[in-house]
Amino acid sequence: MQAEKVKQGKFAPLETNNKTRASFSYPSSHRGPNYALISIALDIVGTIAAFLLVDLILQSLNIISVSQLQPILLISPLVIWPAAFFAFGIYDTSRNYTIQEESKKTILAVGLSMLMVMSILYLSYITIPRSLIVSLFAFDVVFLVAWRVFARFGASTRRASKPQRILIIGANDLGKQIEDIIYRTPWSQLEIFGYIDNTRTGSFGDLPIVGTYKEVRRLVEMHGIEEVVVALPHNQFEELNTIVMDLQSLPVQVRVVPSYLSLALYRATVDDLGGLPLINLRGPALTAYQRIFKRAFDLFVSGLILVLILPVIAAISVAIKLDSPGPIFFKQLRVGENGRMFKMYKFRSMVVNAEALQSKVNQIDADGNIVHKTRNDPRVTRIGRLIRKTSLDELPQFINVIRGDMSLVGPRPELPWLVEKYEPWQRQRFTVPQGITGWWQVNGRSDKPCHLNTDQDLYYIENYSFLLDIVILIKTIPALFKGKGAF
Repeated sequence: MQAEKVKQGKFAPLETNNKTRASFSYPSSHRGPNYALISIALDIVGTIAAFLLVDLILQSLNIISVSQLQPILLISPLVIWPAAFFAFGIYDTSRNYTIQEESKKTILAVGLSMLMVMSILYLSYITIPRSLIVSLFAFDVVFLVAWRVFARFGASTRRASKPQRILIIGANDLGKQIEDIIYRTPWSQLEIFGYIDNTRTGSFGDLPIVGTYKEVRRLVEMHGIEEVVVALPHNQFEELNTIVMDLQSLPVQVRVVPSYLSLALYRATVDDLGGLPLINLRGPALTAYQRIFKRAFDLFVSGLILVLILPVIAAISVAIKLDSPGPIFFKQLRVGENGRMFKMYKFRSMVVNAEALQSKVNQIDADGNIVHKTRNDPRVTRIGRLIRKTSLDELPQFINVIRGDMSLVGPRPELPWLVEKYEPWQRQRFTVPQGITGWWQVNGRSDKPCHLNTDQDLYYIENYSFLLDIVILIKTIPALFKGKGAF
């Protein structure tokens, strides 16, 4: 056992295969207050350097210089930039960002800062050359992202000589998830010492089981463990108090991943009730700022699109009326965010009594799942087949977006009778606003209905960002032309 490899009171070198050398976003000591203060200083210096470089370039080209816009541009790096970076949580020492996440946030923060500066200059009746704005943005992004990349590289190099050791308590599926997450996260080095478990011996996967719960303190002391992650199943949580008490006097981080969170909704949050920390299992998947920004974007884009497509709406309405008897619009009860029911609008593409005939077209696939959409549905009208193939039947859903029932991007709203047949994990897709388009539609527009693509929806929820919404909207355009899965 590795626990026995000790030399004269010093920690024995860990004998691992290549897989046990994992990576982590930051060492636990890396993002402290000192790091945050240094980050603020470097961001201010980098931004001022970008201003000065652009000033030199523009002066050499006989274009308006940064110095002519004083004092606004000289003060902004000291006030506007830090405010924007705080707003995006870049200086939040409790968050362990990957370099990709931090770079995205840095770009967005620089963009917000530039918008604020442009607004101030505009209100001050100062003409702003586009070359000035574009150059400032480009150089500032390069400088601020570059120092972060070099800082990560330096931290990774330093940690490689003395990697941070982690011990996972619980040789089970949850512990394996923690192991996989650590392996996927780049940059600073981390070694997984092994697993602790009372019910298993030998090894779990590629990692050794180095002892039982009672041996945790001894292993931490002997091998310089810096991080302990508790991944116990709910029926063994009585052991947690003993483990925490044993490690109380040692300089080791103890983090708990309760297994019941895997059955709850994504992104559980920690709330405060009179100083008492509580885990909220129904916490929102989107932050307040993300929700506000998403809603503002939905209103602006949907309103603009509705104005532009009024002639198309009029033409489709006339075609539907001439093709078959019945109303132009079809209203159907759907399940929205957090299970709220609403009426979703579409252009009518089927005969009037289509819902009454639903049971006659339902099919069961090889896995026993209900498939309620078929390629040659006899209920579809002639015009309906065309507008369904081109997804024009969904244009009225921009009205749902304006009303707040839906968003431009998100999981598709589901039929109530299908939701009743959902397994518990599938209901996680309702933790965000339901959308006109989504992640699973732009990844091949599978012929399967949305309730059989829940894993794609959960990927979107777990990895949500405004940039991901933009990517999905852009990828929706070619997906519509392909028409795959639309029938």
